[in-house]
Amino acid sequence: MTYREIVAKLQNAGVESAEWDAFLLVEHFCGLSREQLMKDPDRQFSSPELFAAVERRAARFPLQYLLGEWPFYRQTYRVAPGCLIPRPDTECLVEEAIRKLPRGAFFADLCTGSGCIAISVLCSRPDTTAVAVDLSDEALAIAAENAARNGVSDRLTLRKADLLAPVPGVWQAGLPLPAAILSNPPYIRTGELAGLSPEVQAEPQMALDGGADGLVFYRSLLALAGRWLAPEGFCLFEIGYDQAKEIEALAKNRFAVCRILSDLGGNDRVALLEKPV
Repeated sequence: MTYREIVAKLQNAGVESAEWDAFLLVEHFCGLSREQLMKDPDRQFSSPELFAAVERRAARFPLQYLLGEWPFYRQTYRVAPGCLIPRPDTECLVEEAIRKLPRGAFFADLCTGSGCIAISVLCSRPDTTAVAVDLSDEALAIAAENAARNGVSDRLTLRKADLLAPVPGVWQAGLPLPAAILSNPPYIRTGELAGLSPEVQAEPQMALDGGADGLVFYRSLLALAGRWLAPEGFCLFEIGYDQAKEIEALAKNRFAVCRILSDLGGNDRVALLEKPV
């Protein structure tokens, strides 16, 4: 199988980024650079691992899971089907957290998944510490691995908790109140899950499903912030592109300020909540 044949197979399967995906698969499984590949796009490959990965990608299995790692912000993260795939849209939340956290702050990353939010902030702010929380044992194991590979394990506490429980108990073991609560929670409406791309549907449903109106986790996070956020603390929540008005309404009686930040594509993406009422 040649690079051209891999591209054609992925294109026929409906993969929009077929050329780029084909290159990344060849690079990962065969060790060729882009320059080497472009000089000889008809080179025959004989790697069984590559062939198997191409078949899975043609079946619309996520490229990131096939590669086993993916870049996010300034770091690289291990990813697997037990966690959500980090996306560039989330980087605006990380950048705002890095900018706003006071010196020496302790913060919380709720629904942490791969740990990419907490770990990227910790890497850029070596004066800070954090707790990262998830309900999935598999996600927490991946987050622990990512913390170790990025050198922040000594500043990150991992906790398992159900954030939809009446009293999640995240801070019941002597942790200080966080100066900020960060979260990329599940926010896709349950009725919209079936219409997502095959790649997104391969990600953990518990990391996607935000309930009938997509807001179930925000209600819980706001209630949690009302009890556990440090005085003068702030929240940064990733939101759906069409959820700004609903988030503003939910936050109205809990926070004095609710500001919506846009992602690189100009879509509403992060809710910044300041000065708890």
